[in-house]
Amino acid sequence: MRGRQAVLLEPGRLELREVEFEPGPGELILKIDLAMTCGTDLKTYRRGHPKLPMPTPLGHEFTGTVAALGAGVTRFREGDEVLAAPSAPCAECPPCRRGLENLCENINGRTMAWGAFADYLRIPAHVVARNVYPRPRGLDLRHAALLEPLSCVVAGVERLDLIGKDRVMVMGAGPIGLLYVSLLKRRGVPEVIVLGKREERLAAARTLGADQVWDLAQLDDPDAFIREQVPEGLCTVVECVGRPEAWSQAMRLVRKGGEVLFYGGCAKGAEVPLDTHRVHYDALTLKGAFHFTPSDVRIALDLIVRRELPLDVLVSDVVPLARVQEAIDRLLNGQAIKIGIGGPDPAAPTAPTAPTAPRGVSP
Repeated sequence: MRGRQAVLLEPGRLELREVEFEPGPGELILKIDLAMTCGTDLKTYRRGHPKLPMPTPLGHEFTGTVAALGAGVTRFREGDEVLAAPSAPCAECPPCRRGLENLCENINGRTMAWGAFADYLRIPAHVVARNVYPRPRGLDLRHAALLEPLSCVVAGVERLDLIGKDRVMVMGAGPIGLLYVSLLKRRGVPEVIVLGKREERLAAARTLGADQVWDLAQLDDPDAFIREQVPEGLCTVVECVGRPEAWSQAMRLVRKGGEVLFYGGCAKGAEVPLDTHRVHYDALTLKGAFHFTPSDVRIALDLIVRRELPLDVLVSDVVPLARVQEAIDRLLNGQAIKIGIGGPDPAAPTAPTAPTAPRGVSP
């Protein structure tokens, strides 16, 4: 079968192409019901990605309907509605054999279900086997398409030691930071503080349960303000910004015996200074968080199916595939949290071809 797929030819240059979709043994072809934008898509659009050689399709958060089955698939039938994570561990590389499936060495753009800004998507056999699930009827598509980012946040929260922690700050009010707010409150953290920007995102943080929301745009000296508000320091800081200066700030603000979780990925080669005196004598715990395991996916799936989180607050808009470039431009300009890609196209769609980057944005 043939359909459209958004392909990034080079940073800042996106094109809708006609692509052939055929399942191999053990694979599925999904008709995309809804895909969701992600920060990784935007980083890739701006500057490329080391694991995504160009040209590369974009989009990896999705939910869909089975349109075709590869040989040997018995768990699903054509017409089944499913939700899925886009990757699965290989079970053979050294990290997988050590139980570190989130660090599988064989997860990359060529082995994942990658390219969900499309009419259809091919799901590799190993992903079908471990991370594709039936979608309950009536489940909000916006919620179903968020299985992947919620799985990542579940994995991060699982790394935290929250016993006895009374005050946690989340740095960054983007989609991932907001998901952390929601899960931290569900885990019973007494006070969750958000440090971020943009009113729509800060309002979403309040809806998701943040006890305090601090607008960076209103703070001349954020460190001084936070120390005034929390003189003893924060017991836990979750960094969801992905800039070296935010990593350094997180380490400055955590209190003695505190914990910092670094979720936001910085550009390759970025470095931050480390105050060894503080780390040693204040007994700080510094952790990284990356990707997810199949068990994290199952936890996230349960949260979504039980409708326990108000996830629709993360989705600013839904637009048809023909307007994918518009969606990316709006996100790059800070005009939305997440945008769903899918639904019926307008009567006379015009596919974007080789657009330029929006003004003020360097590809």
